[in-house]
Amino acid sequence: MANHTQLGFQDASSPIMEELTQFHDHALMVALAICSLVLYLLALMLTEKLSSNTVDAQAIELVWTILPAIVLITLALPSLRILYMMDEINEPDITLKAIGHQWYWTYEYTDFKNLTFDSYMTPTTDLPLGHFRLLEVDHRVIVPTESTIRVIVTADDVLHSWAVPSLGVKTDAIPGRLNQTSFLANRPGIFYGQCSEICGANHSFMPIVVEAAPLANFENWSSLLSS
Repeated sequence: MANHTQLGFQDASSPIMEELTQFHDHALMVALAICSLVLYLLALMLTEKLSSNTVDAQAIELVWTILPAIVLITLALPSLRILYMMDEINEPDITLKAIGHQWYWTYEYTDFKNLTFDSYMTPTTDLPLGHFRLLEVDHRVIVPTESTIRVIVTADDVLHSWAVPSLGVKTDAIPGRLNQTSFLANRPGIFYGQCSEICGANHSFMPIVVEAAPLANFENWSSLLSS
């Protein structure tokens, strides 16, 4: 999870988040190159006397027309690729339904019988030692690693947003509408998120905790909870 001295993203825990991190670094390098070029040209204009031939040269006009188009293409193609990857959901292993309420989440594992629960934030007075304040919940979302999880997101009252940064997931929860997203946790761990839509007075008190565990552990947990 993030800490107070962190400058970059959280460590990626899904293939989509790895792609997003790489695209961020790619775009940042393009922006750095543009800023360096503009700074160099400004310094050149302040220190050198430009002739009329230089100012009116058609070659310069051609360069500053074609170069931005090339930059936009180098940004657009990877961006479109990631958008298609995020939108494509092929044969998910498990379907999870997340319902936003004021101010807690309800989760339904639609592939299992009677596997549903509410997830509330753990009060500070009841927080176990070593757990994170305002981020821990009484019931975590348990998912198996190396499995495609489809998440169907909706809301019961107002707008919410189901977001887990390290998994590269952020989907709005809209009353009367079903939105879907997917993720794949490529390693065991506990991943924290929060509602990312201003949904009322307790907006900052409805966290999301996803725990990725090996398949055998998930099967034991699901059999105990659904029995």
